[in-house]
Amino acid sequence: MADVRVTYDKTVDAAYVYLTEPQARAKSARMYPCDPVDVDAMINLDFDEQGRLIGIEVLAASSKLPEYLLQSAERPDTKVDE
Repeated sequence: MADVRVTYDKTVDAAYVYLTEPQARAKSARMYPCDPVDVDAMINLDFDEQGRLIGIEVLAASSKLPEYLLQSAERPDTKVDE
Protein backbone atom coordinates (compact mmCIF):
# COMPACT_ATOMS: atom_id res chain seq x y z
CA MET A 1 0.00 0.00 0.00
CA ALA A 2 1.29 3.44 -0.89
CA ASP A 3 1.90 6.02 1.81
CA VAL A 4 -0.39 9.02 1.63
CA ARG A 5 0.47 12.33 3.24
CA VAL A 6 -2.28 13.78 5.42
CA THR A 7 -2.28 17.03 7.36
CA TYR A 8 -4.82 17.87 10.05
CA ASP A 9 -5.43 21.21 11.75
CA LYS A 10 -7.46 20.46 14.86
CA THR A 11 -8.13 24.12 15.61
CA VAL A 12 -10.29 24.40 12.46
CA ASP A 13 -11.05 20.65 12.16
CA ALA A 14 -9.72 20.51 8.60
CA ALA A 15 -7.66 17.83 6.92
CA TYR A 16 -5.90 17.63 3.58
CA VAL A 17 -5.07 14.36 1.86
CA TYR A 18 -2.24 14.72 -0.67
CA LEU A 19 -2.40 12.35 -3.63
CA THR A 20 0.89 13.35 -5.24
CA GLU A 21 4.49 12.26 -4.76
CA PRO A 22 5.84 13.72 -1.50
CA GLN A 23 8.50 15.73 -3.33
CA ALA A 24 6.09 16.95 -6.04
CA ARG A 25 4.94 20.54 -5.93
CA ALA A 26 1.69 20.04 -7.84
CA LYS A 27 -0.46 23.14 -8.04
CA SER A 28 -4.20 23.07 -8.03
CA ALA A 29 -5.63 24.35 -11.30
CA ARG A 30 -9.25 23.61 -10.45
CA MET A 31 -11.21 22.89 -7.31
CA TYR A 32 -14.47 20.97 -7.32
CA PRO A 33 -16.64 21.35 -4.20
CA CYS A 34 -18.72 18.29 -3.41
CA ASP A 35 -22.35 19.01 -2.59
CA PRO A 36 -22.36 19.51 1.20
CA VAL A 37 -25.92 18.16 1.42
CA ASP A 38 -24.94 14.89 -0.27
CA VAL A 39 -21.85 14.30 1.89
CA ASP A 40 -23.03 16.04 5.07
CA ALA A 41 -19.84 18.12 5.15
CA MET A 42 -17.67 20.28 2.94
CA ILE A 43 -15.23 18.28 0.84
CA ASN A 44 -13.22 19.87 -1.95
CA LEU A 45 -11.37 17.98 -4.68
CA ASP A 46 -8.26 19.62 -6.18
CA PHE A 47 -7.17 18.85 -9.75
CA ASP A 48 -3.98 19.75 -11.60
CA GLU A 49 -3.80 21.20 -15.12
CA GLN A 50 -4.01 17.70 -16.65
CA GLY A 51 -7.23 16.97 -14.77
CA ARG A 52 -5.61 14.55 -12.29
CA LEU A 53 -6.88 14.50 -8.71
CA ILE A 54 -4.05 15.80 -6.55
CA GLY A 55 -5.68 16.35 -3.17
CA ILE A 56 -8.78 16.27 -1.02
CA GLU A 57 -9.69 18.92 1.55
CA VAL A 58 -12.07 17.75 4.27
CA LEU A 59 -13.75 20.26 6.57
CA ALA A 60 -15.36 18.88 9.74
CA ALA A 61 -12.71 16.19 9.33
CA SER A 62 -13.22 14.63 12.75
CA SER A 63 -16.70 13.55 11.70
CA LYS A 64 -15.66 12.27 8.26
CA LEU A 65 -12.23 10.64 8.60
CA PRO A 66 -11.13 7.72 10.77
CA GLU A 67 -9.58 8.70 14.11
CA TYR A 68 -6.39 6.69 13.41
CA LEU A 69 -5.82 8.77 10.26
CA LEU A 70 -6.22 12.07 12.08
CA GLN A 71 -3.97 10.91 14.93
CA SER A 72 -1.19 9.97 12.51
CA ALA A 73 -1.56 13.10 10.35
CA GLU A 74 0.97 15.92 10.30
CA ARG A 75 -0.20 18.71 12.59
CA PRO A 76 0.54 22.24 11.34
CA ASP A 77 -1.55 23.63 14.23
CA THR A 78 1.00 22.49 16.80
CA LYS A 79 4.46 23.92 17.06
CA VAL A 80 7.51 22.46 18.64
CA ASP A 81 9.15 24.52 21.40
CA GLU A 82 12.71 25.36 20.52
